[in-house]
Amino acid sequence: MELFYYMVFGALGAVVAAMELSKSNKDRVNTSSAFNSFKNNYLLVYSLMMAGDWLQGPYVYYLYTTYGFGKGEIGQLFIAGFGSSMLFGTIVGSLADKQGRKRASVTYCITYILSCITKHSPQYKVLMLGRILGGIATSLLFSAFESWLVAEHFKRGFDQQWLSLTFSKAIFLGNGLVAILAGLFGNLLVDTLNLGPVSPFDAASIFLAIGMAVILSSWTENYGDSSENKDLLTQFKGAAVAIASDEKIALLGAIQSLFEGSMYTFVFLWTPALSPNEEDIPHGFIFATFMLASMLGSSIASRLLARNSTRVESYMQIVFVISSASLLLPILTNFLVTPSKVKGGGISFAGCLQLLGFCTFEACVGIFWPSIMKMRSQYIPEEARSTIMNFFRIPLNIFVCIVLYNVDAFPITVMFGMCSIFLCVASILQRRLAAIGDKPKTEDWAMLKEKDGEVEPLNDP
Repeated sequence: MELFYYMVFGALGAVVAAMELSKSNKDRVNTSSAFNSFKNNYLLVYSLMMAGDWLQGPYVYYLYTTYGFGKGEIGQLFIAGFGSSMLFGTIVGSLADKQGRKRASVTYCITYILSCITKHSPQYKVLMLGRILGGIATSLLFSAFESWLVAEHFKRGFDQQWLSLTFSKAIFLGNGLVAILAGLFGNLLVDTLNLGPVSPFDAASIFLAIGMAVILSSWTENYGDSSENKDLLTQFKGAAVAIASDEKIALLGAIQSLFEGSMYTFVFLWTPALSPNEEDIPHGFIFATFMLASMLGSSIASRLLARNSTRVESYMQIVFVISSASLLLPILTNFLVTPSKVKGGGISFAGCLQLLGFCTFEACVGIFWPSIMKMRSQYIPEEARSTIMNFFRIPLNIFVCIVLYNVDAFPITVMFGMCSIFLCVASILQRRLAAIGDKPKTEDWAMLKEKDGEVEPLNDP
């Protein structure tokens, strides 16, 4: 492996360690022992859930190829996963609000375990079922757990600022350290122990089962708007009205979709961007480097969120601009650096520059997650939190499906340029959100429910 990879990884590791060890009192928040116990319990569960997710990621495509499927068939499987998340996401989100977030979290574990089991079959229809189950599970992962945490946090009377501590630490562990360890553990199972490409999915099932046991034994149930026996259509309509009537919620949804759409596009494009001439690059080590950069971002976010004087709405404008600039590097290097014509070999000079830019983008991702969680906890009404959060994922999943379907139709530079534009738009929308963030809502949730009650139900004769 080239020295360059070690240098980047080592530099990032040193900076992350230095930031964590150099935290002063102003970077820390004094909390109670009851909160610390609550936080640690959630972090344990979240880390186990993310371990179950990260173990699968690097091996899904590889497993399908070992079963003999081509790029087109594999693309259809991936589209089925995102399409499933789009079609069923809002439904399961509404069920989480109505039937309980703890129950929804357990459902995530069961659904994802079943998805892992399907990976043992080489039958295309069985694998397609697994992707559909995986899409449903993903919707629950990114809504039910956060909804449970926010509701339980306030139900127990903890300070609102302490919520940021849990968010930043969850991303630091779940999207950073756990991702790195999961990648190394998966590599151990597949390459070192030669247990086959399905072994990471079996390991993921075990972690998910352990997490489910912790949830069942230690979590209490909480709900969204359970004051009335509302059907799913009414909940769905209420969430749509909340988004349409509150500009802050609509802006937050647009910002999230633009950033996450760019992020998922980046996931598909970084490999061909770094190896345009089939250069031999260490995918696993680069992935671990990206996760380390994400840990750096979450460490920065924890410092920013710990300070009352720093508004998340303000600094996120800068984060989006930096992330937009970092994804312009493939375009700039294409014009400024003479491309190599030699097939194979090590990473090129242009690839080295792009790798540094991609690490910068991943650091922005690390800042984004706890920050968007903080804003969601402020602006999204508790009564329909899971439903609205999955509403946000509808345009995201549509966008990702379109990108997957047309991934070979446009040059990589065009795709990165599109992502950079999206991130610029996100910065502009973030500026607008910062300007109106302190303004009171024109209508609160209770008023919306009263208005909704005045409308004759659609299923009445």
